[in-house]
Amino acid sequence: MADGWSDDDFVALVERLDAQVAGVQFGGGVGTGFMATPTGRADALAEAMGLKSPLYVKDETGNVSGSHKGRHLFGTMLQLAVESKGVASELAIASCGNAALAAAVVAKAEERPIRVFIPTWADEVVVAQLNELDARIEVCERRDSELGDPSFLRFQEAVEAGSTPFSVQGPSTPSALDGGRTLGWELADQLIEAGVGGRVRLLMQVGGGALAATTFRAVRSAAHKFDWVLHTVQGEACSPLRRAWDLLIEEIAPELVGRNNVKIANSLGLVLKKRMEELAYSEPDRFMYPWGPVGESSATGILDDVTYDWIPILHQLLVAKGWPVSVSEESILAAHLAAHAHTNIDVEPTGTAGLAGLWDPDVRADHPGDDAVVVVFTGVTRA
Repeated sequence: MADGWSDDDFVALVERLDAQVAGVQFGGGVGTGFMATPTGRADALAEAMGLKSPLYVKDETGNVSGSHKGRHLFGTMLQLAVESKGVASELAIASCGNAALAAAVVAKAEERPIRVFIPTWADEVVVAQLNELDARIEVCERRDSELGDPSFLRFQEAVEAGSTPFSVQGPSTPSALDGGRTLGWELADQLIEAGVGGRVRLLMQVGGGALAATTFRAVRSAAHKFDWVLHTVQGEACSPLRRAWDLLIEEIAPELVGRNNVKIANSLGLVLKKRMEELAYSEPDRFMYPWGPVGESSATGILDDVTYDWIPILHQLLVAKGWPVSVSEESILAAHLAAHAHTNIDVEPTGTAGLAGLWDPDVRADHPGDDAVVVVFTGVTRA
């Protein structure tokens, strides 16, 4: 509006870019534009997980490039289109898979050059598809005495040298958090349409954190009022968010250390919650720092050694009396097997990792039989 755009101008931009995204094909598939992805009740899966309450699954595997990541990057591309005034600098992203593919698709749609920084262990199928999308790939090896993800460090160097950040991490690309909220708004609408009300427990797998940060914020800000209980799920191979949570509890309420998470969540009054957030904002590096060494996991997409968007996640967990969960690799694999056995969703292990959080004993202790449970499956299996 400040630049003289009308609503019609912006709608035309959205429709044009969405049509261009739908025209991008790779991996032998047919391109697709953005859509409201389905949310459905999964009774067979609920029974397999030992739940007596209804379980709802939002399926993002049919969205642009096979995951939710395009939502974030489409929002960023819209902002760049409004602000660039004809400037088309090279885009840059660090990713091991779904985010890189989504970025390459959206960049290809707008004919923008993009550099993709990937780890040495990136999936060969993903690498082949990135090449098909004309991405400029740079494989990043860890340097001696270097802390943090080498792909992300090389991405930061590229941005400092003039590349435009086109990532899904809020600290690097704040606009990526705007498009991500669409998932949460859709989810709230769909739960209302399904007749869900009252207390709803949402478990979200977390790597860099943008998915949880945006979805949690969106569902809690939606017009529909649910009593949300929120959890993040990471694997024991790499759980920087859970570590940060534990360090904060130890700092502000050492008397709660060792108690179960239900008691901790119920014991954190307004003063303690405010103190936790103040510490996170004022001294973030004390609590969130690179996890090392990162272990191995089938859920490679949540092996970010730093949860970049952890502070907005922390706020939502505190408001919703939730907590971060760390699960074993065995639980991640079992959840993935259960998802494939009891749904028709062809989702990868990263995308079902949130489901594994249902086996956390404290989650079960806090979960009565009639509360609805919601998970998001995202990231199609790539042949």
